[in-house]
Amino acid sequence: MRCAIVRAAGAFLLAAGGCASAHHLQEGAAAPRPAISRIEARGRLLVGSTGDYRPLTWHDPETGRWEGFGIDVAERIAAELGVRAEFVKTSWPTLAADVQADRPAFDLAIGGITITDARKETMAMSIGYLANGKTILCRAVDAGRFRSISDLDRPDVRVMVNPGGLNEAFARAKLPHADLAVHGRNEEIPSLVAAGRADVMITEIVEAPWYVRRDPRLAAPLLDAPFTHGEIGVLMRKGQEDLLAFVNGVLARMSADGTLDSLKAKYGLPLAKFQPHLRHD
Repeated sequence: MRCAIVRAAGAFLLAAGGCASAHHLQEGAAAPRPAISRIEARGRLLVGSTGDYRPLTWHDPETGRWEGFGIDVAERIAAELGVRAEFVKTSWPTLAADVQADRPAFDLAIGGITITDARKETMAMSIGYLANGKTILCRAVDAGRFRSISDLDRPDVRVMVNPGGLNEAFARAKLPHADLAVHGRNEEIPSLVAAGRADVMITEIVEAPWYVRRDPRLAAPLLDAPFTHGEIGVLMRKGQEDLLAFVNGVLARMSADGTLDSLKAKYGLPLAKFQPHLRHD
């Protein structure tokens, strides 16, 4: 199918027909590629990630190694650019500021970053590549206790979240009566719940199963009925239309050729019941 080309600030987006080229305008003239040219000259794609959101992104403090679904996606993007991926640590509280800095430390950010209207107002987000939604992690013995928001929104329910992201925003908006605690290290919260330091962790359907499989004390009873529905995408600074179009093209091809589904199976992630590049919640 021929590429559908949209002119906007000298850049273009690929239509969902799966056209592979992201480097030519309709008349064949080369499109301006300032962001891509900068990355190619550097020889590295700088990727920001929190490294605390298994199985999407994990930075091992002992070895310095990065791994996860989002890490694999970033490495595919870098490979198609003809460069290597280099990962830069960021955090949920500083993510937006890091992306929008005058001299950002990375070209794009990846991990468990949900596409939202608020983020798209100030930053650029790719098409979605993974379905997601808010859910809970609790002790297995309490799996029957928490079946709804009203079960959670009680003064005797201790809810724990990581700071600065959508999990904290969700808890503050939806659970005003719960006993809310904010814990600085996201990856430590599941073990704190398992040990009885909190009753519930507000998390997401892509993260909760990873911890349940590894700790029999934990359960995620509402995986099939998440409180929200959305998608995860790649986040970057506005004004990089060439890089955004390129990333969208890579993600569309990974969806079309089955690579995304293979990676989901590798990391035990749920398969979307819709084409990820056709829907934004």
